[in-house]
Amino acid sequence: MAEPDEARRFYARLMAAQARSADPRIEEVFASVPREAFLGPGPWTVFAGEGRFETPSADPGYIYQNVLVVLDADKGINNGEPLLHAMWLAKIEPRPGEHVTHIGTGTGYYTALLARLVEPGGGVTAFELEAGLAARAKANLARYANVEIIEGNAVDNPLPLSDIIYVNAGVVAPPAAWLKALKPGGRMIFPWRPSETIGLAVLITRLKNGFTCRPFMGSWFIPCVGASTAEPGAKIPTRERAARTRSIWLRKDKAPDRTATAIFGDVWFSSRTIRADNTR
Repeated sequence: MAEPDEARRFYARLMAAQARSADPRIEEVFASVPREAFLGPGPWTVFAGEGRFETPSADPGYIYQNVLVVLDADKGINNGEPLLHAMWLAKIEPRPGEHVTHIGTGTGYYTALLARLVEPGGGVTAFELEAGLAARAKANLARYANVEIIEGNAVDNPLPLSDIIYVNAGVVAPPAAWLKALKPGGRMIFPWRPSETIGLAVLITRLKNGFTCRPFMGSWFIPCVGASTAEPGAKIPTRERAARTRSIWLRKDKAPDRTATAIFGDVWFSSRTIRADNTR
């Protein structure tokens, strides 16, 4: 791959610094993966405030900043906010040799970053429901030998055993099958959207005695088909209760108790803190 240009190197430095990442590889992957290769030909349309703006030309320098780039205007799909993903990557800590499941790959830009972060020896299985986006992701990621693209819904299809599950679509709760797909010590990061007014990024870690659950920032993504609607009888949290959540449980392992902050089908959230073990 060609040496990153000046704009990309500066963008990478800013993303890593603003994410407060202790891993120098975060800056390295943002600098080495060309964002424009995943956006289609420019000029590009970007979101800013409440409006959309077209870049003056196809110069990639215009998209090497913290802007949302439109992928499908009719469906409200964009390339995602680079700073948010830099923060998520710093939080999830991908390591060489690990396997990542990426849910909602879009056209593959952040999948490429994940693929680089788990080299050597690691790989990424990426799901994309939209056929057009999946086709673009396959073409864009053809040179990444450690990436597999699956066109389909990750709610309906089995997930591989994963060290990391990286979710880019809002869910009322992660399906039980996703939690079961986490290896011991595995981490899941996802946008928790238990109601229309609550959007939180959450980090889950699988320990020997349960799943820790830490909301850590605001986060809004398009809904995940099949996992974004609460069933009748669900216990929907207030924002304050959602923020106090510290663990997540499967009903088959433990029945909801007075610490429950939210209950959705087979999965419930609790304010109980699980003591860390030596899994990782």
